[in-house]
Parts: sequence; structure tokens; C-alpha cells
Amino acid sequence: MIEVNNISFSYPGQKERVFDGFSLRVEESKIYGLLGKNGTGKSTLLYLIAGLLRPQAGSVCCCNTATYATDKRQAEMLEEIFLVPEEFELPAMTLKRYVELMAPFYPKFSQERLEACLRDFELTADLDLGALSMGQKKKVFMSFALATNTRLLLMDEPTNGLDIPSKSQFRKTVAQNMSDDQTIIISTHQVHDVEALLDHILMLNQHELLLNASVQEIMDKYVFEYRQPGAMDARLRATPDMADGVLYAEPTLQGNAVMALRRDGQAETQVNLELLFNAVTKGLVK
Repeated sequence: MIEVNNISFSYPGQKERVFDGFSLRVEESKIYGLLGKNGTGKSTLLYLIAGLLRPQAGSVCCCNTATYATDKRQAEMLEEIFLVPEEFELPAMTLKRYVELMAPFYPKFSQERLEACLRDFELTADLDLGALSMGQKKKVFMSFALATNTRLLLMDEPTNGLDIPSKSQFRKTVAQNMSDDQTIIISTHQVHDVEALLDHILMLNQHELLLNASVQEIMDKYVFEYRQPGAMDARLRATPDMADGVLYAEPTLQGNAVMALRRDGQAETQVNLELLFNAVTKGLVK
């Protein structure tokens, strides 16, 4: 689906490269979570995949087509990619007029899906885009993005600006309106907003992937749970691997939030992305 092959990239005027010999393969029909600290290149990677930035070396191919050929973006690829950036502006016009102007660029656009997504977000189709709040604009733009029915949908911090009920509805709307052959990559710091939605986790550090694993692979290997305070807890953070397979733990009001090796026969638990991210970035999990 997506082949990132040995790319190098730096912004003009900056000596340090964001990527240097970086490679990645993304399969179709999955929802990927792209995680990383500030400045590790998450947004840059999305823009490179979308063809809005061009690598200085290497190549990026989407849907078996290079994002660039002879310095030009490929029209046959553009109709299969939609990017929802973290910050954007919508023109001061009605949603109906916006759809009339933009939908023809996406051959598989579905008005029915657009209206379904808007209903999920408790919005109507007769909207004046210039009169909406930022949160409402984000809901409208994400609804339009899902309605384009592109094979690749990229979202950069999609839950920023949404209230708590809307974040929950975002997860449901994406899950209900994702096409069978669609791939979605979500870059986010708000890990709890999306952790129940993801199929695969990518953790990005400067120049490299710290983790590239499916959610199922993670659940097969680890458990995430709360353990009540006890005699062992004072030692957990200093030497977390010494007690009952614990790899990493953090004290919380509910007890110790623990990431541990999964024992034979032990039930699966939902992945706690915050614990996983902290354990990976501290070098406790690879």
C-alpha cells in the first residue's frame, strides 16, 4: 500500500535531517497510530506520504505509484489520498457549495456517507462554514474526508479541539465509515482518544522507528493493568522488571498502572498506549 524507501529529508536552512535513510511499509485496510515526541517528524512523514513534501533522497510510493515523478505530483495518486492537517481553514461558503467544488476531485465521493458522518456529529448538511466554531469545522472536515472514500486517509491530531463527547463520537464515526480497502494513519499526542480504534502502532524517533507492531502482537505479548499498592511497589520504578514480569509501572490514584509480560493462559487486556509509549521511549521494550 505505502512504501517509504530509504528517504532523507531536511527543511531548507536546517542542517539536521528529519529523516536519514528511513524506510517504512504500511499495509492496506488497517488503522495505524503514528506516535512520537514533538519534533520527531510525525507530521513531516504524513506530508511526505501525501506528496506535499518531497524527499531529497529515496522514494515514497502509494498505491503502487510514486508520489513524485519528474518533479510533479501524480494526478492518479492524488485522488486516492486525503490529508486532514492539524490546522486548516475552511472558506466562508455553504457546505453545499464546498462539496460542489471539491467532491469532483474524488471519484468515489459519497454524499450519503457525508450526511451519515454529519448526523453522527449532530450536524446538518445546510451549514455555513464561515459561521462554525473550530470544533465544528473539524467535525465537518473529517466528515468530508471520510466521504471522499480515498484508499489512504491521513489525519494529523484529529481530536485536538474536540470536546469529550465528540472524541468518543469520532472513534465511532471512523470505525463505522471506514471502507474495506481503506488505510488510515492517525498521528496524535492524544493517545487515549484513539487507542481503542487502532490496528497497528508506529512509534517514531528521529531517523528511526522505535516500534512497528500490530495491536494484536502487543496484546499477545504484554498485559496492561492496575495493581494495588503492596510491599513490592516502592521498588517498581527503580527496577520494574524484578516483580512478576513487570516491565514498566507508574503510580496512579487507582494503584500502579503496570505493563507486564503476559503469562501463558492470561487473558488479553486493552493496550494502554501511554504506558507502552513511555516504556518504549525509555528503552524497556523493543
